[in-house]
Amino acid sequence: MRVMDGRWPGWGADAGLVVLTFLPALLSQPYVDTSGPAWTSLTVYETVGVGVLLLRRRLPTTAFVVGFGALFAALVGSAGAGAKLSPLVFLPLAVLLYSLGNHVASWRRTVSAVLGVSVLSVAGLWLNRMTTDSGDFQGGLDVLAALAPMPLAWAMGFAARTRQELLAAAERRAADARRAQALEAAQATQRERARIAGEMHDVVAHSLTLLVVHAETLRARGGELPDWARVQADGLAAAGRQSSGELRDLLRMLRDPADAAPLQPVPGLGELEALLDSHRAAGGTAGLTVGIAPESVPGPVQLATYRVVQEALVNARRHAPGAPVRVSVDGVAGELRCEIVNGRAPRRGTAGAGIGLGLVSMEERVGALDGGLTAGPTGDGGFRVVATMPLERVDV
Repeated sequence: MRVMDGRWPGWGADAGLVVLTFLPALLSQPYVDTSGPAWTSLTVYETVGVGVLLLRRRLPTTAFVVGFGALFAALVGSAGAGAKLSPLVFLPLAVLLYSLGNHVASWRRTVSAVLGVSVLSVAGLWLNRMTTDSGDFQGGLDVLAALAPMPLAWAMGFAARTRQELLAAAERRAADARRAQALEAAQATQRERARIAGEMHDVVAHSLTLLVVHAETLRARGGELPDWARVQADGLAAAGRQSSGELRDLLRMLRDPADAAPLQPVPGLGELEALLDSHRAAGGTAGLTVGIAPESVPGPVQLATYRVVQEALVNARRHAPGAPVRVSVDGVAGELRCEIVNGRAPRRGTAGAGIGLGLVSMEERVGALDGGLTAGPTGDGGFRVVATMPLERVDV
């Protein structure tokens, strides 16, 4: 049994309605009148009735008027020939009245249709009385008795249409409420973004700016410092300027996600050597091996690789200061593989340094690109971080 959107298909409903409204008259007619004129009038009427019944949705007013006219023509014609039709011939009229109430929203069209069929009724009854001698076929109270319940069919159609309109209005109100809720949530999110951006600016940006100012002051008085101190001051100033630029881009994105284009170039594989230089300037030892062309690596993968190496170097300086670090980046079987390994630390790291979210951040960044990250100690007392990310089908 085929169902469309939880309802019978349109043709199935029409076929069932035709059977239920026209078949009873055919079945009951032999018990009323079996004469030729009666069967002829009934056949012609039901043929016309099937057509108007199928048009009741597209042309409800026209279908009602034509169906009503066909019914009275059949009644008058059969009465004029001394024949009588089954009272069940009024069933299709009830269906047409229901469609009139359900599909016609214009009161003007409804009133016009009712006035039109009223005129047809009066004209039909007058013509029937003028052309029929026998009182049994002139029509009167029997016709009025059959027509009296018909307004109920129109009222049912009107009630169904009103209910449908109420449901549609409720759905529109629900949709408006959902849109308003989504807008309110978006506005709350934007307000929270602005608040976080303000907090970051107050807490981080001011201190970072002060750090850069002090570093530049040291550089300006470089002649009074030993060589190793000048190198450290240069590295500190460069790191501070880079962090300030990245923080500025982050704050802009938090304040307005639509303005997320960075003001400075996004770092990638080409900047790894400079990143390791800053690690060396801070007193570390590092080696880099890149076995894949940067232009063949998508931008998001390059940025994620840079951030993973950057965080791994920070962790190495923090927890294993002075330990040698080896960084290797290569492409294997459609994936980029980045490995950062540091050896045993010659001295203990800073106790309580960091906030413990470095590895979590790396896992989230790599996982967003459908990659994987493993991290853990090596057998010789060092630490290894391995990140793998696909080179294709990367969502930007």
